[in-house]
Amino acid sequence: MKEHLNLLPVGVAPIGFNREQAAFYWGVSPSKFDELRKKKIAPPPRNADGKLVWFRLDLDQRFASLPYKGGEGTSENDGGEW
Repeated sequence: MKEHLNLLPVGVAPIGFNREQAAFYWGVSPSKFDELRKKKIAPPPRNADGKLVWFRLDLDQRFASLPYKGGEGTSENDGGEW
């Protein structure tokens, strides 16, 4: 199935994502996203009349709660290499 054209104005982010889009938004593959869902790390989808849709703000909030590498916290200088 062809992806639909982007009907939103430039600069306006969608509020809901399908599974593949949600995974891409998080920077992981769809299969990794499924693993994260099973572990309750990634948020569950919303039900839009039978269609599963991930709410962007749910994704943002859950992603923001992920631990930093090594558990360093929120320090500006975490000692990591870029």
